[in-house]
Amino acid sequence: MSGVDSAATGLIAVGGGRGSSALSTVIMRLAALALVAAVSGCASLPSLSSINPFASKSKTRTPPAALVQFKPTLAVRTAWSVPIGSSGAYSFSPAVSGESIYAAARDGAVSKVDAATGKTVWRINAGTTLTAGVGTDGNTVVVAGEKGALMAFDAAGKVRWTAQTSSEVLSAPAVGLGLVIVRSQDNRIVGFDADTGARKWVVQRTAPPLILRAAPGILIAAPNAYVALPGGKLLAITLATGAPRWEASVGDARGTTELERVIDTAGMPVAVGGAVCAVSFQGRAVCFDAANGTVGWSKDLSSDVGLGADERFIFAADVTGSVIALTRESGASVWKNTQLGYRRLSAPVSTGRAVAVGDYQGYVHFLGREDGAILGRIATDGSEIVAAPVLSGSNLIVQTRAGALVAVTTE
Repeated sequence: MSGVDSAATGLIAVGGGRGSSALSTVIMRLAALALVAAVSGCASLPSLSSINPFASKSKTRTPPAALVQFKPTLAVRTAWSVPIGSSGAYSFSPAVSGESIYAAARDGAVSKVDAATGKTVWRINAGTTLTAGVGTDGNTVVVAGEKGALMAFDAAGKVRWTAQTSSEVLSAPAVGLGLVIVRSQDNRIVGFDADTGARKWVVQRTAPPLILRAAPGILIAAPNAYVALPGGKLLAITLATGAPRWEASVGDARGTTELERVIDTAGMPVAVGGAVCAVSFQGRAVCFDAANGTVGWSKDLSSDVGLGADERFIFAADVTGSVIALTRESGASVWKNTQLGYRRLSAPVSTGRAVAVGDYQGYVHFLGREDGAILGRIATDGSEIVAAPVLSGSNLIVQTRAGALVAVTTE
């Protein structure tokens, strides 16, 4: 299947089975996630209500936690906000390079924004609706369009090249060290020359029968690229040739039903020292030796959004809405905050003395880096923050589903 618009997709081609509240919450991310059958040649799909075994159980789903009252100990304010355009049913991630922020929207809009002021430097239209973006190294800006189209622009917004992938692309292209790397929904990973768009290498992996319609990331960290894959795998690829260096499991399928056995690597792998760490849905968090894939430590943990990291900790937001801190060295638990239960959190990001997460109502929550206590909170436009916030200097940058690009600063 070359890709199905996730606005119209739900739980596809699987039998019934009793799902947990956590799994039901993941299903509710239909705007960014849906379970799809990875079967080629699909021409059409039935309606969501007719195929979603959780539809009749919605009344028993655990509701999102109410916002708790607290005494703010961290001053948080909006530095600037600029309209970018709606993400629709897709997940778009802003990209930071130097003094600029690049962002894209479902309708084809691609913008360059001054990181300090929020002023739009340029805004162009890619000429087609988009499914993923943005990837950039500051010189080449890349987005993915309908049916696997790939479009690259220069830093001035002029078209540099276009290319075609084999099927729909949902993850932001990874751009760096002269390469643009993308993974399409048929589990084909392609490296393109960043200057010319020439295809340099291709790696094909078998797609599992069921996958989360998500946007697992690709991390470029010389000499390798680390690709998060459906089926709970992490693949290390040599940048120069595309040759696989190692492949390891971030989780193993368990359970008796197809739903219970769905396991996918989530979010962006993170590099910490000589290790690369990743987390899976219905699996675990694992840190591997970046050179050879040897497991340093692993911890049972289910997340559909990915990890954050800093010099001391690994942070995770699990499928129940708990925010968790683990030590980098051993994965030992440091703290766990359960006050944001089932609020469909973004991946965490460490910023100063806090770790920040966005939620389904557009709030950004700041938790104490050392103890997990809520330090501050700020509202954006009321729509979901799907992609992980990114850092630009002292500002935290978030993109909402409705289309606001917001810089948040702490004092």
